[in-house]
Amino acid sequence: MDHSLNFFPAILREPKIQQLKARLINQVTPDLQKLPLAQQSRKGVLTRLETALDTLGTAGMPARVCEQLLQSAVGDLIGYGPLEWVLHDPEISEIMVNGASLVFIERGGELYETDLRFEDDDHVMRIIDRILMPLGRRVDYDNPTVDARLPDGSRVNVVIRPVAVDGPTITIRKFSQTKMTVEDLVALDTWNPYVAKFLQACVVARLNILISGNTSSGKTTMLNVLSTFIPERERIITIEDAVELQMIQRHVIRMETKLPDVDGSGEVTIRDLVRNALRMRPDRLVVGEVRGGETLDMLQALNTGHAGSLTTLHANSPRDAIARLETTALMSGIDLPVIALRRQIASAINLIVQMTRLADGSRKVAQVTEVVGMEGDVVTLTDIYKFHQQPVGVDGKIRGELRPSGIRPVFNPRLETAGFRLGGEYFGLGF
Repeated sequence: MDHSLNFFPAILREPKIQQLKARLINQVTPDLQKLPLAQQSRKGVLTRLETALDTLGTAGMPARVCEQLLQSAVGDLIGYGPLEWVLHDPEISEIMVNGASLVFIERGGELYETDLRFEDDDHVMRIIDRILMPLGRRVDYDNPTVDARLPDGSRVNVVIRPVAVDGPTITIRKFSQTKMTVEDLVALDTWNPYVAKFLQACVVARLNILISGNTSSGKTTMLNVLSTFIPERERIITIEDAVELQMIQRHVIRMETKLPDVDGSGEVTIRDLVRNALRMRPDRLVVGEVRGGETLDMLQALNTGHAGSLTTLHANSPRDAIARLETTALMSGIDLPVIALRRQIASAINLIVQMTRLADGSRKVAQVTEVVGMEGDVVTLTDIYKFHQQPVGVDGKIRGELRPSGIRPVFNPRLETAGFRLGGEYFGLGF
């Protein structure tokens, strides 16, 4: 299978067209530089380019070529350069710029090399600055990595020299313009209606839920879907490195971390935001991801009355998730005995939803696991649902079934108190 795709119109690579584009940009640039950034709208720039194009004697040029030329010029002037050709494709989930001359995309779980190219490293840096400037973030020699987002919410990571040896690197995880629903995840076979109803009951009953999984396994998507079950009447505070969550409720306060200023001051971390959120009368805390010392603050919050919170964590299994919570909590700098930390975890977390991304690119709920408590010095876990994979078919697609384990969770009375009397069929008990 040919793992390469062409996006850039071949006609735009012709020397005459490239020269015309350069003249077009040079003619419009002086006027644009006189305008504030807020007035440099796509529509306004396109109008100026069309006027300029008419003066350059392009009579007889096919309309399609003119359209592509204008689109390319807009991208270079106020957009994201060559990336404009793939950013708006809904089938593309990730865009990876490995230096000026190599751009990959992910489509349908498969990686493809593209024909998109930047002029040089300086061209890549101009696009990076264009992404970061509206957010007040920066990247330079002393701070060569940064996380950011595009206006549509897509997640962006940037790495430059000296860390990126082969030139500036951009990784964009596209943000779906269509908010995923419970029914969408059922249609995609990510979960089934029984698991969806069970997790809805857990959210409404104010259980603390940890969503774990490997990279690009669908953790944030699952967090978004589960958040839709939070009742409208509750006050929700979200905390993220870069805002991604799409909350549908009205009473939502969204907070985002801040990088340090040039002099090293003014940094606001996830941990700072978690601590501050506790003073804001939250009914629910939704933390995009825990990966450091904020874990301990969050565990303490969950153990002191802030029930019904949601967060995500990178881990390969529910058992690994418990170990990762221990490790990240110890990064707080507070010297706690491991056994005391495990008791905090066992008391704070009620349920772990394990996400996985399979070899064919599909994303599944692999396990739904209850945190039962402590047995000796070990945190006890019980699977409520587990994904059972079937042999791979000739089409290469991985199929399987998310089956109940036949065990009712210990917290089932809390679900009933919240109004959810789930029958035996939800847990594989047959009655």
